[in-house]
Formats: sequence, structure tokens, C-alpha cells
Amino acid sequence: MKSFVFFTLLFISMLASAQILNVESLRKVTDTSGWSGSATLDVTFARNQNDFFIVSNDIHVQYKTKKSLVLFKNQLNFIKIGNDDFSNSGIQHFRYNYKIKPRFVWEAFFQSQYNKIAEIDFRGLAGTGFRFKLSTSEKYKFYLGSLIMYEHEELLDGTAINRDVRSSSYFSFSIYPNDHISIVSTTYYQPLLKQFGDYRIAMESSLIFKIHKNFLFKVTHTFAYDTYPALGIQNSHYRLKTGLAYSFD
Repeated sequence: MKSFVFFTLLFISMLASAQILNVESLRKVTDTSGWSGSATLDVTFARNQNDFFIVSNDIHVQYKTKKSLVLFKNQLNFIKIGNDDFSNSGIQHFRYNYKIKPRFVWEAFFQSQYNKIAEIDFRGLAGTGFRFKLSTSEKYKFYLGSLIMYEHEELLDGTAINRDVRSSSYFSFSIYPNDHISIVSTTYYQPLLKQFGDYRIAMESSLIFKIHKNFLFKVTHTFAYDTYPALGIQNSHYRLKTGLAYSFD
């Protein structure tokens, strides 16, 4: 019982930190046009003094042509302890990329999310900008992105409705030592344009192993910092998680 509660609370702390979606982890590397993606589903049920029910779902689908890339992400997390919904969060993300030159891409995105632990009832984002490829090697890739986004945020306690414009800059690298191992790391910096002291930082690094055909084992560390989170929510969060995923192309 104690160990289950510990891992439940660890899972909850992971949900609270998921405020900035790492889009780089969604870009499936493939040389062919067409559909590709991945999907995971975790379901846990336990009964002790209370009933514990945990569902975690993560779906990523993308379609690639010679010039364009369209990707969609849907991530849902739900924890129920007894009769109480202890945690409830989700992210839906849509992004379009158009290759202007081999190393220069225009991109636009829309995102909606909610997070009970972080006191976010709704956060909607819409943005556009450019992405630059800084390297030419297929074994290691470096990217720099610079976008402007509009943000609409409503908190669960009803204390604030925020409508702001933020810059969203990121630096990302991907390393492929061989066909079975990949390393992806991304750092985001998102300041408020009218007040640069109001900013968010997120860093995510993943080590991915191909274990059998389309099945992957993934270890991910994430750190997130928000200078002005919702009242009662701490500024920084971190998480370390492992899991299996099914990838298709």
C-alpha cells in the first residue's frame, strides 16, 4: 500500500510539471512520405482501503510530404482514488511545418490543455515562427526555433483570466549513436513580451532504446520552471519517468 501511494504521488508530480510540451520529442524521424506515429496506454487498478484507478494515454500521429509535415498529439492522464478525481490533465497539440529551404522551416501550431494539479482549467495557445537546422549530419542534429504565440489561460479557482503574447524560443539536439539508440534534448524559454521577468523554462532529455521491431523503451528527465504559477503551486517541478511505446511508419 505504501509503495503504491508513493508511486501514485510520484506520478502526480509528473503531471504537475507538464506545462510546456516538448514538440521535438514528437517529430518522428523518417525518410519516407506518408503516415507515422506512436501510441501508449497504461491502465492501473488496485484495491486496498481505497480503490485506485490510473489511466495514461499518449497518441502521436504525423503525415509527411516532401515539403510539409503535419503532426497531432493527444495526451490524457487521469487518477481516481475512491470517489475523488485526484488528478486530471490533458494536452491536444496540432502543428504544421513547411520547408522553405532544406535548413529553414516555417511552422504554426495550436494547443489546448488543462491540468487540475497545476490549477489550470484551460490554456489555449496559437503561434507561428521559424525553425532553423544548424547541422547537416544525419548522426547528430541541432535545431533552433523562434516563435511568437498568443496565450489564453483560465484558472480553476476563477481568480484570473490571462490573455498574453509570449515569445517561445527553443534549442534542440538529437543524437543517433546507432540504429537502436537515440538521444533527444530540448530547452524552451518563453517570456511574456510585455514583462520579460514573467517567463517559463522547460528542459526535457530522453534516452530511447529500440528493443524489438516497433517497440521502444524510453527514459525521460524533465525540469520546468514558471516565475508566476497559479497561487499555491510551486515554481519548479521535475520528473523522471520510464515507459514502453509502440511506434509505426
